[in-house]
This record gives sequence, structure tokens and C-alpha cells, in this order.
Amino acid sequence: MQEITVTRTTQPKVKPTDESKLGFGKIFTDHMFLMDYEAGKGWFNPRVVPYGNFSLDPATTVFHYGQAIFEGTKCYRRADGGLQLFRPADNMARMTRSAKRMGMPALDEETALAGLKKLVELDADWVPHQDGTSLYIRPTMIATDVMLGVHAAARYLFFIICSPVGSYYKDGLKPVGIYVEDEYVRAVRGGTGFTKCAGNYAASILAGDVAEQKGYSQVLWLDGVEQKYVEEVGSMNMMFAYGNHIVTPTLNGSILPGITRDSILTLARQLGYEVSEERLAIADIFADIKSGKLTEAFGTGTAAVISPVGELCMKGEKLVIGGGQIGPVAQKLYDTLTGIQYGKLPDENHWVTKL
Repeated sequence: MQEITVTRTTQPKVKPTDESKLGFGKIFTDHMFLMDYEAGKGWFNPRVVPYGNFSLDPATTVFHYGQAIFEGTKCYRRADGGLQLFRPADNMARMTRSAKRMGMPALDEETALAGLKKLVELDADWVPHQDGTSLYIRPTMIATDVMLGVHAAARYLFFIICSPVGSYYKDGLKPVGIYVEDEYVRAVRGGTGFTKCAGNYAASILAGDVAEQKGYSQVLWLDGVEQKYVEEVGSMNMMFAYGNHIVTPTLNGSILPGITRDSILTLARQLGYEVSEERLAIADIFADIKSGKLTEAFGTGTAAVISPVGELCMKGEKLVIGGGQIGPVAQKLYDTLTGIQYGKLPDENHWVTKL
């Protein structure tokens, strides 16, 4: 691991006083972590510095060719005031997998993780106290060559910024409506769907706007070939409950292997639920909602943890799930996972890193 230098800000920001109005991703802490890469030299100059703007040439390759990847993880404040991270090493490992697919260098995961911890410890006062809040952590890697030409860059910047956040959705655990997208596609096998690259999210924005105009919070993407099979929601993996049987789309190369997804599936098995990973036809999902066989639907992701789905809409057909209320399976899994994240329940899977 490389030595990390620290430069403290001389102009600390005013911290928010009302934690009920944090929103999501709108406020940022006093410092950030940076690390540079150069071909033939590797990663170097890891440092924590005051939060501030970057100066980038208009010909910087990230602007033109999209070599940009990121992660999302959180720091939680326990009831005793202590802080803890949830599976941060898994985020760094996934970033390296994303980098490989995008023609970017493997991350120095050890130094990046040490930098994350040092940054959070320095900005510890920014971690909110109110139940349901946390410090959202955004590691990012971008190409920084200055030239025009389509090929992998030789220089990159890795950085981490932090934001105190409340609930991802303003209504918290209230079930959301999801619009099933049947015109546009997000990803195909062999593409970049399994990565957290910026382009995947750019490709989802138009459909997200269409869904919002129709009154829905998110888009449910179908497969990019036949547009028949459920894949994922824009910011979440999807799960469906048939009583105590939880079913989720199998990872096929076009679906993000979510860390929250993996955590929920692990906990579900430990709690005695039956768990299946299958290829799920959207027509079957709608038929099962109508027949009453499907009792719950919910998304999983770092930002929202679990987001119950109260309604699905496809081609004008709207179906309410579980009476539009959060179901017992989603509630149990949410309570269990957040209980571990906030230190209220034992961490039997050794997911937590205490600071």
C-alpha cells in the first residue's frame, strides 16, 4: 500500500443542521481522495485534499470517448456514535472488473480502500446521526489523456467524494411505481451492462424521463435482444416474492452484479426463504400478479437498500402488487440488512468494517 498524504481544508463548509432535509447527492463534504495513473508507472500520488473543482482540457478523452466508471457505497453511524463501512472492498473489486471491460487499468484496490477510510475518518463529522441517513461514498475513475483518437487512454484519475444523504426516495419505504420499457434497451450480453460505467446510465436517462412524465419513479429494463425477459431497474436489481420464495433475474452479463443484491440473497437464504435466480419473462410476471401468485416485488441497491414496488405498468396496462403496500418479505429483509449496516444486529457474514 502506498503512503497517502493529507492536506486539510482551511475553509471548512457549513454542515447541514436539519438532517431530515439532506436529500440525496446534493451536499458534499470538505475533502476528497485523488490518485493518478500513468501507463508504465502505475498508480501514484494518493492524496486527500480539500474538495474542489478539476481543471480539464476540452480535449480530455473522458469527454469524447466515455471511459468513466464509478461505484457507490456508504458509511453508517452506529447508535454508540461509531462509524462503519459496508463491504467497501467488494466495491473496489467490482471497480477493477468494470475497468477491465472498459479498457482501463486495474485499480490499486489496497491503496484506494485505505484512501477511502482516511477520507471518511477526516470528514467523520459529516456522517449524519438521524435514523435512515448515511454518508454516501462515490469512487470514480476517468480517462485524462488530452488528445482525440479512439483508443484506451494512458492516463487516468481516480477520485472519491462523499455526500451526507437521507432516503434515496423522498417517501422512504413507500412502494414506488415502475414503468416497463419496451422500446429502448439498456444493455446486451457482451456489452457493458455488468459494469458501472457512466454510459450505461446515460443510455437510461431518456427512458427515465419518459417514465417520470407518466408518473413512475423508475424504468424496468427488459433484455436487449427479444425484449421479453426482466433484467434490472435503472438504479436497482429486481426481486419478486411468491410467498416465501424469492426469485431474481440470473446474472447474464448484461445485469449489474449488485453488492446489495448479493447481500439480500445471502440473508434471505439464512433467514429460511427459498431463493432462485432465473430467466424471468415479463409476460409471466404480469400473469402471476393477476393470479395472485406473485405477492411482492422490490428493488435492491446501495442508494435505496430496498425499494418496494407497488405498481408495474407496461403498454398502458397497470397492475398493483400487494395492495400497493410494502410486503412482509421486503420489510424483513430491509430491517435485517439495515440492522447490520447500522450496527443494531450482529454481522455474522463479516461484511462490516468499523472505523
